[in-house]
This record gives sequence, structure tokens and C-alpha cells, in this order.
Amino acid sequence: MPGPEQQLPADNHPGREQDSADVIVVGAGPAGSTAAYHLARTGLDVLLLEKSSFPREKVCGDGLTPRAVKQLIDLGIDVSEEAGWLHNRGLRLVSGQRRLELDWPQLSAFPSFGLVRRRADFDELLARRAAAAGARLVERANVAGPLVDERTGRITGVTARLGEDRQPAGYRAPLVVAADGNSTRLSLAMKRYRRTDRAMGVAYRTYFTTPRHDDRYLEAWLDLRDPKEPTRRLTPGYAWVFGMGDGTANIGLGVLDTAAVAHEVDWREVLHRWCADLPPEYGFTPEGITEPVRGSALPMGLNRRPHYADGLLLVGDAGGTVSPGTGEGIAYAMESGRYAAETIVQAMARRTDRGRELALRAYPQALRAAYDGYFALGRLAADVLARPRLLGTAGALGLGHPALLRTAFRLMVNLTEPNSRDALDRLLHVLGKVAPSGRS
Repeated sequence: MPGPEQQLPADNHPGREQDSADVIVVGAGPAGSTAAYHLARTGLDVLLLEKSSFPREKVCGDGLTPRAVKQLIDLGIDVSEEAGWLHNRGLRLVSGQRRLELDWPQLSAFPSFGLVRRRADFDELLARRAAAAGARLVERANVAGPLVDERTGRITGVTARLGEDRQPAGYRAPLVVAADGNSTRLSLAMKRYRRTDRAMGVAYRTYFTTPRHDDRYLEAWLDLRDPKEPTRRLTPGYAWVFGMGDGTANIGLGVLDTAAVAHEVDWREVLHRWCADLPPEYGFTPEGITEPVRGSALPMGLNRRPHYADGLLLVGDAGGTVSPGTGEGIAYAMESGRYAAETIVQAMARRTDRGRELALRAYPQALRAAYDGYFALGRLAADVLARPRLLGTAGALGLGHPALLRTAFRLMVNLTEPNSRDALDRLLHVLGKVAPSGRS
């Protein structure tokens, strides 16, 4: 819990230029680095604090949809295959003996291809891009908590421990962006608690050597089952196989609502058993594993609010921006970072404190306008996935009716033309807007 404004160490006096900034961004993941880039390119002094040093690992499927590709292009990043990216054409759905390949749609708003890249490389690329735009990146800066004005309760900076010897340091700024992930120390210290009525998911993944490493489709298996449950019932999630183009594939599972699982499940064991049941041509034998299975939480559906108050903005996993329908997180993390940056730039141009505060309050409104309807549809889809009989029926019916599934696919991956006159685009856009948001 934040207390009185803390005294900074004598050798880190806030009056020194290197210890203050216009904006502090805590966390150099996709959300934080995107925010830092868009802030720095406008000329603001941005301090980007990362607790680890690059390269560093993150649990992820490593697959990027066209929504994420658009954000990369907006950052000025070369996304060509010559620059180390593996392009993919779409998504292959597998349920039982049925398979259906769904290409990414041709739209004006988004590119028609997805990408694959390891997170260790991906995150560093984004952080270095932010630094090239002018953000001051400090690695191995483990933020311990906020500096708070005891009179107003407003955040005025952060304290940190630097390097191997964990030297204390302090940094001041009128605005702080929390991009410090699901654990988000800053949010908790500033009393931003997770909503318990929002689904919390998990993801587990590993890597295998495989001859299918250059598959041009992301592959999702809908019939993920619990091997220890007597009836081997379907679980509320899916498994994936994403070729990396380097001789390996990222293999994992995502559970979209852990509350729907009535008993404790060893998800690592589920993943190992699922891999063992895959066709022999995949080559997923025990000796082919290149890394241990690792897991991570998926904070979904804007599950931590308010996204702005008292000088602190929440982006990415800190604000729960993972899609509750698909588990996609990177695209929405980057988008939230951009929304936050654009809001801050507008606020900094205001002449009065009241004007700046009014501008900053637009950030939560922007998130709700962009995601409330879509995430509500995602929660409905997650509810279907939590009901094994419905899931089995939906999978069978969907893969048996490709046109129906293509429509559902575009809705679930949130790829529509907002201003299109096409009947399908207009329908999908309206559904995303009118779905009940469940704000209460």
C-alpha cells in the first residue's frame, strides 16, 4: 500500500535530469515498448524501465495475427521474411478428424498475413525500437513501488533496484504507465485490484524440433482433453502448433477460463499427453523437446480497473487486455499502449491541470469503445468452451459448415472493416458494438 511520499537516496536526487522524465513506463514488453515509442516520437522525455535484461524469455505462442502486424508496421519495423519473420496465411482448425484452413481476410484496415517470432527476440526488437525513437531504456531496473503524494494520493514516480547489486534508485514523472504484466506491483500498490467476475486463463508451452517447422498456417486443436478425467472430457480451451521456421515449433495449450475446471489439473501433464497423441509425422517425440514446459496467467476482459486514475495508466496484461475468446494478447497489448500514448500526448498539450485530467480520462473510454463489445462476445465464446457438450457440438457443426465457421472466425479474431458496405462486415461490426459489455 502506498504511504507518504518516499525520500529518494542522496545519490539519486530527483533534481538531476537523468532521474526525472515527462512519463515513466514500467515494463518493456509489447504494451510498454509500444507506448514508449509513440510517446518518444512526439518529443516527450520517456523513461522505459525493464526489470530483466534482453534477451529475456516470455511464455507465449509466438504467433501474431494481422492486428499485431499492423501495430508493428506502425512502429516502422521491417516485417519481411528477410528480416527474420515467418509469414503465415491464416489459421488451421482441427477437431477430431476434421480440418479446415481459414485464410486471413483481405481488408484495407489490416494486412492479410500473420507472423511468427520468438518472444525473446520480439520483445527486444520492440524495446530497441522505442529506444531508437528517443525513449531512455534502463534494463535490470526492478521497480519496487510508487512514489505517492500523501496529500493527493497521486503517483509522482517510482522507486527501483538497479543491477546485480540492486542499488536503490528513484525516478519522478507526472505520469506513470504500468506495463508490468499480470502481477503488476504498481497497480496493486495503487489499489487497482483484479475483477473476480472476469475469466482468468492460463497458457503453457514448449518447443519441439519438427519437420513441420515452416507450416504457413497457425494450427489450433479444439478437442483438448484432460487425460486424468475418467471420461476424458473436453477442457475449456485449445492446443496449438505454431511452426517457427527455424527447425522447431511452438507447442502449447491455452485454457480460457480456469474457473470452469472443477478440479485441479496438471496442465503440463495435459500438454505432454496431448503431444504424445499427435500424428507421427509431427515428430513430437520426448527427445525432440528443446525447452521445458513453462506456464503463465492470461488476464482477460479488461479485468483490472480503473485504467486511469491519479496519474497511473494501465496497459497490456496490467490492464487485463487479453481476449477472453481466443487468448490473443500481443495485439491488444500493443493497441492499449498506443491508446495510452495518444491520450498522454493530448493531455500534455493542455494548459491547466483540469484540462490535462479531463484528457487523461479519455483513455478508459477509448478502451471500452474499442473492446467492450468484442470482449463480451469473447466471454460468451469462453462460456461455450466451458461446457463440454456445447463445445463438442459447436466444433462438429462449425467444421462441417465452412461458411458459418469463416464468419465466426472473422468475428473471433476481430478482423472487420469498420466502414465497409459489405453485409458481413457491417453485421460483424454491429455485433461487436452491441454485445452486452458487463461493465457493472
